[in-house]
Amino acid sequence: MPTPTYAIGDIHGQMAELDRVLGLIEADGGPAANIVFLGDYTDRGPDSRAVLDTLIAGRDAARNWTFLKGNHDRMFEWFLQTPLRHDPYLMVELYWMHERLGGETTLASYGVDADGRRREKDVHADALAAVPQAHVDFLENLQMAHTVGDLMFVHAGIRPDVPLDQQTEEDLLWIRQEFHDHTGPHPKLIIHGHTPTKAATHYGNRVNLDTGAGYGNPLTAAV
Repeated sequence: MPTPTYAIGDIHGQMAELDRVLGLIEADGGPAANIVFLGDYTDRGPDSRAVLDTLIAGRDAARNWTFLKGNHDRMFEWFLQTPLRHDPYLMVELYWMHERLGGETTLASYGVDADGRRREKDVHADALAAVPQAHVDFLENLQMAHTVGDLMFVHAGIRPDVPLDQQTEEDLLWIRQEFHDHTGPHPKLIIHGHTPTKAATHYGNRVNLDTGAGYGNPLTAAV
């Protein structure tokens, strides 16, 4: 039989849930299980730093782990650039540290005060001093997609009718409605997160594993 592949949906700083799900996978597939993480490791939940520490430790221990980039991971990565960079995909009223997106909780996990009355330049300086270079490097080197046989793993989805090797970074990180509304087959079964749903759902041409861990709901893994 082929080696099974496990996928874990959006973690969003929920370290306790990540520990629980990793325990389930190890009990089912052993310590050498192939795991694909679908991105959005940070924001909203309280333990983004611990989540990244855990993923980096797994990578450094040569675990069979593959890490995809989520839109929240890119927002964090871009905030740590000099000068800091805002994501133009966001609506004008939103920014990474807005409470809807949760960047302030990520910075808090590093001991950085992102109070709205502080100047952004000062928060940025504190973040550069507090976030380990290993975390910056990890964020910068996340993959955009991963393919295993007839499965394609991405964070958000793909643009229908565009060849898989011509998908844009923006769509892989951000697409929603055009992808969700498409009911025809894709070249591969798309395994994704990004859009919270009440339970992991198989739609025939795609599987959504984001079950809202960032909002306090259980994290989901699938095999």
